[in-house]
Amino acid sequence: MTAEGLPAWRRRAPRQDLMVWAGWLAALALTLACFEFISGRTIWAFVWDAPTQGADLIGRMFPPSWGYVDQLWKPMWDTINIATLGTALAIVVGFPLAFLAAHNTTPSVLFVRPVVLFVIVASRSINSLIWALILVIVFGPGMLAGILAIALRSVGFIAKLLYEAIEEIDRTQVEAVTATGASRAQVLGWAIVPQVMPAFAGISVFRWDINIREATVLGLVGAGGIGMQLQASINTLAWPQVTMIFILILGTVAVSEWLSARVRHAVI
Repeated sequence: MTAEGLPAWRRRAPRQDLMVWAGWLAALALTLACFEFISGRTIWAFVWDAPTQGADLIGRMFPPSWGYVDQLWKPMWDTINIATLGTALAIVVGFPLAFLAAHNTTPSVLFVRPVVLFVIVASRSINSLIWALILVIVFGPGMLAGILAIALRSVGFIAKLLYEAIEEIDRTQVEAVTATGASRAQVLGWAIVPQVMPAFAGISVFRWDINIREATVLGLVGAGGIGMQLQASINTLAWPQVTMIFILILGTVAVSEWLSARVRHAVI
C-alpha cells in the first residue's frame, strides 16, 4: 500500500511472478539436459582438434585454381537454367493455386481450400535437396530432376505469399466492379489481379533469387549444375578447384541478388 492508502503498482501478480520463474527454471533445466545429451554423443577430441584441421584445410585451398574456371562456365550456366526454369514452372502452378487457397477467391472454402492448403504446406515442408534425391531416383541424374526439385519446392512459397496478398486486397475496388454487374471472372480480372500483380512480381523475382542459391547444391545428389563439379572436386581432394567453385558461386549469387533488387525496385 502507498502512503495514500492506494494499492502499490506491481508489474505482475505474485502468482504470475511464480509462473515466470517456473518457466525460466524449466527452460534452464531443458537447456542443461540438451547439453548433457549432446555432450555424451560428441567426440570432444575432434572438437578440440577442429581449429588445426580447419587451418590445414584452408591452407590447402589456396591459391585457387584459376585455370579451372574454364570448365565451370557450362555447369554454372546449367545451374542458372535450373533455377530459372524451375521458378517459371512454379509460377505457372503456384499462381492459380494461390487463388484457390485465398478465402475470398476460392470456389469452395470447405473442400477446395483445405486441399490446396495441404499441397502448399507439403511443398514448403520438403527441402529442394530432398526433392532432388527422390527425383534423381525417378528420372535419373541430370537437369530435369533439378528443375522439378526447384519447382516443387517453390510452388508452396509462391502460392502462400500470393494467397496472403490476395486476402489483403482492398475490398472497395472489388465492390465497385461488382456493382457494375460484372461476372465473377471479370471481378477477378479487373479488381483482384491488378492489385496483386506488383506483389506477385516481387515474390517471383525473390524466389528466383533464392533458387539460384539452392540450385548450386542440387548437383551434390546428381541433379545437374555446378554442384556436380563441386562433388567431383571434393571427392578427388582438389581443394584449389573447390575454392574456385566457391568464388564462382559467390559471384553468381551476388549478381542475382543485385538483379533481384533492381527488378523488385522497378516493379514495386
